[in-house]
Amino acid sequence: MIDDPIRRIVIVGGGTAGWMAAAATARILGAMPGLSITLIESEQIGTVGVGEATIPQIVLFNALLGIDEPDFVRATNATYKLGIEFIDWVRPGHRYTHPFGFYGLDMMGIEFHHHWLKGRTLGDRHSLDDYAISIVAARAEKFLRPRPDQPKSPLSKLAYAFQFDASAYARMLRGLAEAGGVTRVEGRIVDATQAGERGLIEHVTLADGRTIAGDLFIDCSGFRGLLIEQVMKAGFEDWSKWLPCDRALAVASERTADWQPLTRSTAKPAGWQWRIPLQHRTGNGYVYSSAHVSDDEAAATLLAGLDGAALGDPRPLRFTAGHRKAAWVGNVVALGLASGFLEPLESTSIHLVQTGIARLMTLFPTRAFDPRAIARYNAMTLREYVDIRDFLVLHYNATERDDTPFWDYCRNLPPPEGLKAKLEMFRASGRIFREHDELFTETSWLSVMAGQGIEAAGYHPAADLLADDETLTRLRHLREVVAHTAAAMPTQQEFLRQERSLAEQPLARAS
Repeated sequence: MIDDPIRRIVIVGGGTAGWMAAAATARILGAMPGLSITLIESEQIGTVGVGEATIPQIVLFNALLGIDEPDFVRATNATYKLGIEFIDWVRPGHRYTHPFGFYGLDMMGIEFHHHWLKGRTLGDRHSLDDYAISIVAARAEKFLRPRPDQPKSPLSKLAYAFQFDASAYARMLRGLAEAGGVTRVEGRIVDATQAGERGLIEHVTLADGRTIAGDLFIDCSGFRGLLIEQVMKAGFEDWSKWLPCDRALAVASERTADWQPLTRSTAKPAGWQWRIPLQHRTGNGYVYSSAHVSDDEAAATLLAGLDGAALGDPRPLRFTAGHRKAAWVGNVVALGLASGFLEPLESTSIHLVQTGIARLMTLFPTRAFDPRAIARYNAMTLREYVDIRDFLVLHYNATERDDTPFWDYCRNLPPPEGLKAKLEMFRASGRIFREHDELFTETSWLSVMAGQGIEAAGYHPAADLLADDETLTRLRHLREVVAHTAAAMPTQQEFLRQERSLAEQPLARAS
């Protein structure tokens, strides 16, 4: 039996990250003898609350917690999401979609896109979008869950995520966590006491003088990094060279009649604007570079780009793209914004919380805090941040836009080495490799590289095992099957109604 187990877990900060950590930790470790889990948060300290779009891995996290999906959708005013639409990123008037799921059908033992690339040399100029059930369905406002029991149907290729009210999600998670034995403490932390040669934190002190002792502290305090940075001095790696946007303005607007299950990202003169449609309102924001536009100009651009009346004044957010040099120091593990921030362009913020929790559970320590486990955690976290950074930089770097100084900077920026290697490989041969089980799959890299106008000079030789006319025939058939399948799907509103997932009293204001 382990003789020095963790007995007291203290989570610093609530919000989405804190309550995700609390709910998951209680679910996975709650039965450990003598374990207590305490979450400290203060109602005086606000949460960022702008991350409302997710990627498909959130479905697995909710399933782990035993959350009933229709209940979750109804409680959080959620809508479904089949991908992200990018508008004006290559040039004004251009658009493409990064889908969840896959394109077409692999044939002759090679990926579908090599046949698509061959088709282009034969004069078939149909977009990749026409081969993705997620995209075709989303543009028609259709939705259906995947059908793995129909392996020959495009529906087996579907994947989905959610767009939801992050505050409502945190409340739901809080209920689950407290039901699982988590104790919530209201208070503001003003000090932390360290001890021993390694400087492990013994307890934190609240503004009213109370002290909360712990063995393991999970820092979910947001950008401040209350423990990981202010106490443990982890340090911060600044990536603003590659990701120059350093501010955001967020505002909710009235819901419109558009029920496409898509998050939308529209390029603007000094950054990009998000549009996230929920059941009760639409979330909007402008992520921008303060070196290239004033806050007042950014606010005017944001408000002018709304498709419904604003429900308040834009809320400002300042950040620096990058990450803690160590997400785990001593007995402190940082999650969420306390760990780093890579902007919400591909909806990865909540996912990074999820993977941080998963790594912590895999490498869960004893009070000895084995340096090898900590080093592994930090190496895996850094690798994930680097992979996501490179994917985000691709969007900015692969553009034809030369209409503003911001886009001139992004277009002319030498890409990081990992991105450079991927681009060179695709341009030469159409090949894409997913490194070390990275988050973004070959489909994701393909969608953005092709969507951003990067041309491949070749394709896999096995594609020529099909005669030219057979290649064109199969491509046409796949487009027809995808279009026919999407046409038969219910609309998202119909699906929500069938599932009894429509909110009973949709709100018309930000929560």
